[in-house]
Formats: sequence, structure tokens, C-alpha cells
Amino acid sequence: MINTVYVIAGPTATGKSDLSISLAKKVNGAVINSDSMQVYKNLKILTARPSLSEIKNIDHHLYGYVDGNKRYNVERWCNDATEIIKKTSDNNLTPILVGGTGLYINTLINGLIDLPSIPESIKIDSEKILQEFGKDFLINQIKNVDPESLKEINYNDTVRLRRIWEVFESTGKKFSEWKLNTNKKFVTNYKFKILLFLPDREKNYQVVNSRFVNMMKGGAVEEVKKLLELDLHDSLPIMRAHGVPEIKKYLANKCNLDECISKGQQVTRNYVKRQHTWWNSSNLEIFQKFDKFPSEIDLNSIKID
Repeated sequence: MINTVYVIAGPTATGKSDLSISLAKKVNGAVINSDSMQVYKNLKILTARPSLSEIKNIDHHLYGYVDGNKRYNVERWCNDATEIIKKTSDNNLTPILVGGTGLYINTLINGLIDLPSIPESIKIDSEKILQEFGKDFLINQIKNVDPESLKEINYNDTVRLRRIWEVFESTGKKFSEWKLNTNKKFVTNYKFKILLFLPDREKNYQVVNSRFVNMMKGGAVEEVKKLLELDLHDSLPIMRAHGVPEIKKYLANKCNLDECISKGQQVTRNYVKRQHTWWNSSNLEIFQKFDKFPSEIDLNSIKID
């Protein structure tokens, strides 16, 4: 038997969470987070995690359950999501993935290169290289050992640049060679129905701007202050969540509040732009695509069979 998994995808600040709850009520579903930052328990406001009142009548999974001192990644999420999907289906509930992290969705469906784990010390070293010497230096380092891997990525994608360097540094084997391995698969016998929302980007930006202001009014500064008290390394994913570096700078008196808000809005808008680009160029099979916000869609217009 092939079970259905719904995926509500699209850029941040489009209202995907609200739709996931409505859809869950209609199809007897359970909601599974597929946002890379909403997994962290230390950030609720800045990641726009659904509130307790919003989720009280529908099962929600993989929200706020990872400590910020952990380097959570796509493989760990895929393993966790696979377990929840199977348990949900066994309980006769329909799994509904919701989030803007396209990489997570793509990897869950298509699998992952079976790479060895990278030691924390190597990850810290790659962060230092990027911060102290810059992106061009890191690119030249990769050109000397694995130029083939550079052909397939955008040079502005520092996460993937670091990954290529880290793999060779820790294993002595090129990332391009590791990619020849058979992909590690996560889920089988499931049909993924992706509902993709790509509303007008300028309108999306406007929502981002107002939402960030509301986050600041709602306690984001205090949330980051508590996070900084944990004295976590800057290379950890949670420390690069949108708004964290900007508020950290504000708390250090390196910018005023207006500058902090403006920069926080800008980095989030830049992320929205990248998300639009990623989904528009994705090879994933889209079940239904909408050019509006979920709130502008009649739930009855969504195919569920």
C-alpha cells in the first residue's frame, strides 16, 4: 500500500503553518515540521514557531525539540521525519510536512549522499577560514583539491563551499568522489504531494518586514539575550538564524534599534528571494502550485485525493 504525504512548501512568512492546521482537520492529519530552524527549542519567536494555542487540537511533531548547542542537519532531520511519518501512518493519520527548507524536502524524497560525519573541530576550522580569509580564499583552497565540485554550485553558497572543504579535510577523499556513491534512501512506499506556494515576491517582502517588527515587539531581543547567555560557538546553525546576528550586534551596542530591525528585515528578504529561486529551479514533482498566499486559497480548491 502506498500512503500519501502532503507537503506544504514555499518561502518564509507566507502562512504555511495556518494552512497545515486547516488541511490536517480536513484529511485527519498530523503536522511535521520541515523548517531547519523551528527544530530548535531556544528560538520560538524569531523562527515563528506555532503557538501552543494554535497546535492544541492537531498533533505537531519536530518543533522545538533540539538544543541550540547541537549541530542539527538534514540527515538527522530526515531520520527523525521518517520515523514520525511511519508512526503517523500506522496511527491512521495523514502526514503533512510544512516548512520552507527545500533541501530537507528534496533530501527526504530523493535521498542523500552517504557521507561520513564531519568532526566538530573541522567545522569550526572551516568557519574560521571563511571569517578570517574570506570566501575567495576558501574557493581557491577547494580549486587545489577538488575543482570538479565547484562546477555544480553557486560560489555564493558558503554552506556548500565549506562542506566540500570539510569532506576533503576530514576524509582525504574528494566530495565529487563521495557523490558517486549510492544515495542513502529514507522513505519508500509513500507518495509525496507537494503544495507549493509562491506568492508575489514584493508582497512576501512586505509581510517579512511587518513580521520582523512584530517579533521585536514580541520579545525577540530577550530571546536572543538568553541564547547568548549559553555562550554557543558562532559556527553553530542556531547562531546564524535570521535575526540572531543582527540582534546580537544591537545588544553589543554596535548598532541602534532601527538599524537592527532594518538589517534583520533585509537578511530575511534575501532568504525569501533565495527560496523563490530554489523552488522555481527545483526538479521536484509539484502536485499543485499557487501564486497566492495560502490564506487567499479556498481549501476546497486543493486536491486531496
